[in-house]
Amino acid sequence: MIRGRLPLLLAFAIVQVACVGVSSSATSGRATSDAVTPTEFLNSGRVLPTDLPFSEAVRVGDTLYLSGQIGIVPGTLQLVPGGIEAEARQTMINIRTTLEAHGYSLRDVVKCTVMLADIAEWATFNAVYATFFDGRYPARSALGANGLALGARVEVECIAVRGR
Repeated sequence: MIRGRLPLLLAFAIVQVACVGVSSSATSGRATSDAVTPTEFLNSGRVLPTDLPFSEAVRVGDTLYLSGQIGIVPGTLQLVPGGIEAEARQTMINIRTTLEAHGYSLRDVVKCTVMLADIAEWATFNAVYATFFDGRYPARSALGANGLALGARVEVECIAVRGR
């Protein structure tokens, strides 16, 4: 009985070995690593006070995730006076400062999310925002929000990738 099944078992074993070979060769072209990408929780103190219960940025590999920035005077929790235009400008300056503190620039930004206390102020914000980029604009979403931190008119969060 075994003699009758031997060719069948041998054929099955050959197929198994062939499948393992195909599987390993299919993945051999991809870089695989068991190393864990380090996550860094960052607070430079250049814009936000360092005692707040969140990080100004988190770096995972070459990607930097910025917490939302508002138009505060650096080192304080006081908004700049002057309404949406002044806050928009200070928000973008604060973003640039935070990026630079961690070795990035506005050219590395790939995505922004803009929250406006009044979506009717979008055009005013947009006019200021555009001056901070050289025509290579990140992907962006904008939405109206109710109750931004500290009574801000605008908040912007960004994602940046180094070396793009």
